[in-house]
Amino acid sequence: MNALVIGGTGPTGPHVVQGLVDRGFRTTILHSGRHEPAGIPEDVEHLHTDAFDPDEVREALAGRSFDVGIVTYGRLRRNAEILAGRVGHFLSVGGFPVYRGYMNAAACEPLGMPVPTPEDGVRVVDPSQDEKGFRVARTEERVFEAQPEATHFRYPWVYGPRQPAPREWSIVRRILDRRPHLILADGGLSLSHFGYVENLAHALLLAVDQPEKARGRVYNCGDQEVLSLRQVADTIARELGHEWEIVSMPWELAIPARPLVAQPWTTHRMVSLARIESELGYRDVVPPREALARTARWLVENPPEPGGIEEKVLQDPFDYEAEDRLIASYREALASVALPEWRDGEEPGFGMAYSGPGGRPRTRASFE
Repeated sequence: MNALVIGGTGPTGPHVVQGLVDRGFRTTILHSGRHEPAGIPEDVEHLHTDAFDPDEVREALAGRSFDVGIVTYGRLRRNAEILAGRVGHFLSVGGFPVYRGYMNAAACEPLGMPVPTPEDGVRVVDPSQDEKGFRVARTEERVFEAQPEATHFRYPWVYGPRQPAPREWSIVRRILDRRPHLILADGGLSLSHFGYVENLAHALLLAVDQPEKARGRVYNCGDQEVLSLRQVADTIARELGHEWEIVSMPWELAIPARPLVAQPWTTHRMVSLARIESELGYRDVVPPREALARTARWLVENPPEPGGIEEKVLQDPFDYEAEDRLIASYREALASVALPEWRDGEEPGFGMAYSGPGGRPRTRASFE
């Protein structure tokens, strides 16, 4: 059996390639050659060309066919057309921007995408809603026109080693710089689906193992547990032995939190994994909290260059003086707020059904 991977050198690529080799596939990867990660087995064939140039891809693959073709990089729809009739099972990778509301929460009414969004959720149908999402949706359609029995995966934001846009660096660098506090918007309660590199590779390889189930299907991918931004920050700080104060501010003021939220709203962005769980038996191979800990340790050992491309992509200036001034001003404003006196001295409560801290007291001193 032989397999082709177009891409294969990004964050998830070495795990996919190793998985194919472990399954007995003679594996070829087609990529630019600019990156040669250490995790690629030595007996893997490398074809160095431009995956975004259909003519070069066509020339590099002339006269060749494969039992499995996996396209994670390049011009997806063109590569699907080039491989038409030349692969036994075609697998491709797209992303969540296909869903209306993922990149533009205001395109949904009420504000924000449905939680969770299944594979048959409303997609972007108008470029005015989201230009990128519109292109992603049209590309999916072209893939299935060229490869009717394809298996297509919608990826979330990927995290783990060698991620070119490492969201976690906004937290890890502040810990390394011994910052005493971290600003989060609205308590850091936003939920957004992410996927650890090994978990996403595992999801894709499940379809390789079960082609008859996976043919013609679209699958959402991501970690099964979705952590809030507060949980992400706390998990990383605990792993790195750092204590700090989480300063919660309204989104309108929490400007330093923008790189972590990664959109102009704090709405949730979660999808349903029910299809891939039930049809292919997906389960996380690395629990997300452990995956975050591994990612944090990797960033400590392989820190991006201050002011380098990763920080520019994140758009995080790490301007601590401005952050400190903002915190001071916010606390001063809070201290100046005069709380009202409530009619008959009855403050709003949490509801009679709530029995947690500060809630309804027990009616008896002991439980019998």
